[in-house]
Amino acid sequence: MAPIFVPMLMLVGYPPGSTQAAYRVGDRCTNVISPMMSYFALIIAFVQRYDRKAGLGTLVATMLPFSLALLLVWSTFFGVWMALGLPFGP
Repeated sequence: MAPIFVPMLMLVGYPPGSTQAAYRVGDRCTNVISPMMSYFALIIAFVQRYDRKAGLGTLVATMLPFSLALLLVWSTFFGVWMALGLPFGP
């Protein structure tokens, strides 16, 4: 009996490791601007050491350009990796 859940990338012929790699690219780039990150409060505390009025918006606005740049670089790297047909794991 076939499993009910089959990842979409596997249905189009991509290896399972590519699904995890794509997730890691997106997750890595948005961690620093996500309030759900476990160290977010600690980062805000460090920022407030230098700017007392800094808060959630200040941190997100400061880190957004870095996050977008990382997303662009890592997505390009992922695309090149896929285009070359290199393996994502064992």
